[in-house]
Amino acid sequence: MSALADKKNGAEKNGAEQSVAPDPSAQRVAIRWRDLGQRSALLIAWVLVIAVFGALNPDIYLSAANFQTIFSSQAVLLLLALGLLLPLVTGNLDLSVAANLAFSSVLLAVLQVQHGLSLGVSVVVVLAAGMVIGMVNGFLIVGLGIDSLIATLGIGTVLQGLALAISDGQTFSGVSPVLIDLTANYRLFGIAFGFWYGVILTLLLTYLFVFTALGRRMLFVGRNAEVSRLSGVPVARVQWGAMVGAALIASMAGVIYTGTQGAADPTSGLGFLLPAFAACFLGSTAIQPGRFNPVGTFVAVFFLVSGITGLQIMGAQSYVQQLFYGLALVLAVALAKLPERRRRRRKVAL
Repeated sequence: MSALADKKNGAEKNGAEQSVAPDPSAQRVAIRWRDLGQRSALLIAWVLVIAVFGALNPDIYLSAANFQTIFSSQAVLLLLALGLLLPLVTGNLDLSVAANLAFSSVLLAVLQVQHGLSLGVSVVVVLAAGMVIGMVNGFLIVGLGIDSLIATLGIGTVLQGLALAISDGQTFSGVSPVLIDLTANYRLFGIAFGFWYGVILTLLLTYLFVFTALGRRMLFVGRNAEVSRLSGVPVARVQWGAMVGAALIASMAGVIYTGTQGAADPTSGLGFLLPAFAACFLGSTAIQPGRFNPVGTFVAVFFLVSGITGLQIMGAQSYVQQLFYGLALVLAVALAKLPERRRRRRKVAL
């Protein structure tokens, strides 16, 4: 009798264990929904920001003119943030991009206003100077092994000094009206052309990272440079190229900045550095969480600007913009660490 009772109890135990065992298919569905939530969280937050400020002040905030201004006014920030993505993806920082933008803007104006060069020649010279800046950054970081934070901070300071030197600390107006038309005056769907240049660059970089071998190598290097080197990836060449690409895009942003402002001064462009970093890190929490990506950066730029615009419409002071960007950067870096922590926990659990 006791043997039969033991068998019965064992069968009941097994049945109970089977009844409470997790369903693998249900777990997979839950994981998919959680991943989808992570990927779309920033988009949802952007929609909520628009909804909240739209409800508080619908006549102004929800007007077509307001959204046209939001998109048109952030072309330079979008371009600079997309350029900053390249070194970030490969595991480096570039603190010189904003100073590069300011220097490129002033150089373009000086070449046109003081030296009378045509717009085409001036743009070519500016872009060539941007490539040289990128090569110098790459040499310091890859060739000499200097930490990217120190190297680009130093180069950025040098560029600030050069911008002040060639401009004599003055603001230059009288740049080519063609440049102003191509960046600010000509519009598509009521939005300045400068914004559409940013859209094109977003699509090009997305194609680079998703569909090309070079893009996959850049992502691989950013994950683990030493493993990439042992796998035969030319790490030095990839990182050097990323620095050149970032500097070239920063110079392009300087050209467009000159066109949108209709003038150039040696200091105003420096304020783009913090917003660009905030957009890149915040963008890495969406679309492809845990990875710097162009679409996430695009969404982050306009999420931040939509919030700042709403606060300004509600009467907030100008310093709120700096507070907003600073807090967004800190929050974005903290959120960007979450996917990495989850991966570590899964490895420990396995």
